[in-house]
Parts: sequence; C-alpha cells; structure tokens
Amino acid sequence: MNVRYRVDLDQPERDELTGMLRSGKHPARRLKRAQILLAADAGLSDEAIAATVVVGGSTVYRTKRRFVEMGLEAALSEEPRPGAERKLSGKEEALLVATACSSPPPGRSRWTLELLADAFVKLTEHEQLSRETVRRR
Repeated sequence: MNVRYRVDLDQPERDELTGMLRSGKHPARRLKRAQILLAADAGLSDEAIAATVVVGGSTVYRTKRRFVEMGLEAALSEEPRPGAERKLSGKEEALLVATACSSPPPGRSRWTLELLADAFVKLTEHEQLSRETVRRR
C-alpha cells in the first residue's frame, strides 16, 4: 500500500520557498523540489504535481516523504549519491591540469595520459593513478 504524505507548510516555510523561486539563484533540482512542496501544500495530487513541475511521480513522493520525516532543509537538499568517492580533490585536479599545461618531459613532444599519470603519482601521495582517471579530468 502506497503511503500518502501530507505537506503542511507554515507561513515562514512558504515565504522561504516562494522567495527562493523568485530569486532563481539556486540549483535547478532545489528549485523543482521547492515547486513540488508548494504545489503539495496547495493540495494538488501527486500526478498533477509531476505533470506541472515536469518530474517523475517518484520524485514527488520522495520529496514529500523527506519533508514530512526530516523537515524542509532535508527535502530541498541532495542525498549522497552511490558509488566510489572521487579519487582527486579539487586541488589535485588543478595540479593535474597545471602539469598537463607545463612542458613535457625531456625527449617528448607532448604529454600522454600515461606520462601524466606517472608524473602525478610522483608529485602527490597517490600510489597509483589510471590513465582513465587522467582522461576524465
């Protein structure tokens, strides 16, 4: 049996969501969740919300559930995504780009992915780095 979550926003929450939508200076997913909560508060059905906001029914359901169970901020924010952690931090990516933009090793006319991976391992504390990781960055 599918549980129906009822969204009842108080006035400060409603004002925060409408202000967020007016400013438009937030990530698109966060704005869509705000639209979902405001539409649910207005009494629209899940199907009508999904069609109006152009999202799937499961997105409407999850957003409403997270609001009821955990509150407004949890309903608007991202959940951690599955998968492995990033191998390189932002500073390490910048170092990799800087290395790629520098002169290649003596005897080489340009950097290859393997050369960049080997040079990066020497420059950092990483034990190894695959050419695919270098290519994606």
